[in-house]
Amino acid sequence: MIYLNDIYWYGIAAAAYLTSCWVFAAIRWFHTCQAPKESHDFLWPDRRLLVIIYMVSVVLIPYVLNPTSPSAWTLWKSYFPGTYYFFGGALFFCFFGTIKRWEKWRVTVRTTAAITTVVMAPLAVDAWTSGSLMGQELSRLWQYVVTVLGIGMMIYCALAVRQTILWMRESRDENYSNPDDFPMEFARRVWLLPIVMTLFVWPPFLLDSPKVMAVMNVLLSVFNIVMLIFVLPAWRRQSLVLEEEPSEYSESSDNLEDSGNSESMDAFAREREHKIVEEIEQYVRDKKGYLDAHLKLENVVEHCSYSRSYVSNVFQKHFNGFSRYVNLLRLEHYDRYMAEHPNATKDTAAQESGFTSYNSYYKAKERLAE
Repeated sequence: MIYLNDIYWYGIAAAAYLTSCWVFAAIRWFHTCQAPKESHDFLWPDRRLLVIIYMVSVVLIPYVLNPTSPSAWTLWKSYFPGTYYFFGGALFFCFFGTIKRWEKWRVTVRTTAAITTVVMAPLAVDAWTSGSLMGQELSRLWQYVVTVLGIGMMIYCALAVRQTILWMRESRDENYSNPDDFPMEFARRVWLLPIVMTLFVWPPFLLDSPKVMAVMNVLLSVFNIVMLIFVLPAWRRQSLVLEEEPSEYSESSDNLEDSGNSESMDAFAREREHKIVEEIEQYVRDKKGYLDAHLKLENVVEHCSYSRSYVSNVFQKHFNGFSRYVNLLRLEHYDRYMAEHPNATKDTAAQESGFTSYNSYYKAKERLAE
């Protein structure tokens, strides 16, 4: 009798987990603000991928219907180490990669998706056909394949987290021209999630324990709901959909030179400084280097005849800082672009002006107006 009760609760816990997944997918898909549709991918870069990931769990239904099936149990316990790290890495690359316009993430996700599908598909087919595809021996052997897959995807996910940390560091760099284009606060909250998920993913698989799995299913159901509540407030939704814009920025790049330096300078120092100013303006303004959304101080230094310290000092003295000068040029370009292309969307104009999005344009304009 206890055994039957255990089986009953195994199925209930599994059903709770699947229900939380499907509720998450439905709400994530339909819960959007009134921003224009062309802005939805910017507001929720991972929206479609999240929905797909959570809906993939439908392959686990055989275990809910029959927890005593060996093939269904094998699929269920293998699903988490076999897919969760892939899901985590894919979401990191999709969300932050889309924001950073790092197109390579698509290739990595498709490649790892193909590998994961090849490994997990036989287990899914076997579960849905009540074990007619794989015998016990092959099924046990396949567990080693799943273990290798899980370890490989852990490495893949670790690389995704590492790339996210690099983007976080880049956005903290004062010499990065678009510091507002990265959701730093959101990244700080989620980059440790793969490590936390390890506590849920591996124990049931390694222990081969339905009881441990039932507990994990309940915890993951709660986790899904908490995660849903956490991600619903879009990290940049409010600032993007604001209709009012700050007052016009009052300074132009032509008035940035500081003429109040009362210290005497010898002829060589003045000549060197003048040359650096010319080289900066030639690359950043004349050659439109400011249109590079990820322009850094180092990129400008590479086109100058002097070291980073000299170039940085000139930016501070004559242009009131690297980021300020670059974004003033971008703001002017945005105004010209909108005047020349009256039918263009704000997001398109911002991207054509060197910003990663309209949100970045808005924040730069607001910051400079202050």
